[in-house]
Amino acid sequence: MQIFLDTANIEEISKGIAGGCVSGVTTNPTIISRENKSLQQCIGDISALSPDLTVLVEAVSSETKEMVKEARQLSKLAKDIIVKIPMTPHGLAAVRILSGENIRTTVTLVFSCNQAIAASCAGADYVAPFVGRLDDINADGLSLIKSIKKIFVTQNARTKIISASIRTPQSVAELFAAGSDIVTMPGNILQAMYKHPLTDAGLQKFAEDWRKVPKEL
Repeated sequence: MQIFLDTANIEEISKGIAGGCVSGVTTNPTIISRENKSLQQCIGDISALSPDLTVLVEAVSSETKEMVKEARQLSKLAKDIIVKIPMTPHGLAAVRILSGENIRTTVTLVFSCNQAIAASCAGADYVAPFVGRLDDINADGLSLIKSIKKIFVTQNARTKIISASIRTPQSVAELFAAGSDIVTMPGNILQAMYKHPLTDAGLQKFAEDWRKVPKEL
């Protein structure tokens, strides 16, 4: 069970790592574009925050040959890189080649069990179903995670599930309960996970009662 942050913002990632429960970062072209840095600088800055941080970087090419070339370059940007490859026939062909070269891959933009099956058969280390985007169109993202997990367990597949596109803190617990190996989320969702009104009330009560305890002279 791992928590990743869906951001390339150094402040946000540093805060998450300091909290003790973040072990990876997922990026995409949109996320990288917000930081006003080159891809190389962005990934370098992120990787420098922790030697054990897993970083997902997305290939943007559309043809197999170019994807493979790009993935080889991306895999050298830092110690623990996983290359995100799109869920397309060209992408799966690239995954098959990269798997043979021991370059780890995540097949991204997965929205169905059939897509997850195809990605796993091609050799993907991870699949990334976009839960929130399914929920946005009145589909059931949580049910998809449950179904993919059942298939992978039944078939003894080595591919793991990264649940992405998270909208609420509540969905994090539901996704882990459904069998997701990793949930990647924005920083605000992570911060919301820490909070509960009863925790705040309990801490306040402890502080009040502690002030009543006689102190030694």
